[in-house]
Amino acid sequence: MKKRLLLSMIVALAFLLMACSEGKQQVAGQAQPEQESEGAAVEADEEVDSVDLEEATSQDQSNTTEDPLSNYSSEKIEYARVWLQVIGNGDVEQLNVKRISAGEQLNPYDDKSVAYPEDVTVLSGKAMADGFVTYSGNGDGTINVYDVPSHWPASDQIEESMEEYTKGIVEGTEKVSVGTGDEEEVVELIGKIGG
Repeated sequence: MKKRLLLSMIVALAFLLMACSEGKQQVAGQAQPEQESEGAAVEADEEVDSVDLEEATSQDQSNTTEDPLSNYSSEKIEYARVWLQVIGNGDVEQLNVKRISAGEQLNPYDDKSVAYPEDVTVLSGKAMADGFVTYSGNGDGTINVYDVPSHWPASDQIEESMEEYTKGIVEGTEKVSVGTGDEEEVVELIGKIGG
């Protein structure tokens, strides 16, 4: 009897252990899909985030790909960039532009002055103190800067003749590379271009 009781207890215990083991496997089996679904949810979130990020990036790129300078002529952009590169004073009240054709005298007040060998542009501020630059463009991001004085000296104020003096200016042009500059400064300066 004791043996039977012991045997039935062992069998019952075995069934109980098997049942517990199966229950754990079922619970574990149920938990695993949840973990997989959570992982899938995380992956789905990551995909959504990356898609949103890509869309936002492409929207940002489409907003920034529009060049703020595209509304302005290449001449006005050049004037602003040259002024900022050579003079550096973006705070001028007005930027004046004057074109001088090849063949015109450097010193318009003296018949002995040599002529410009090429078309040049003169940029100046509203006030003489703002500065000015006389240059010709080379079409490759560089310009030839003519060291024209702000006030022409009289013949008796220079050691050589006016012809030699002005010839020295033409032969002494300085080649300067013009950078693109800060777009905001360029746009602001373009707005100040007068006659």
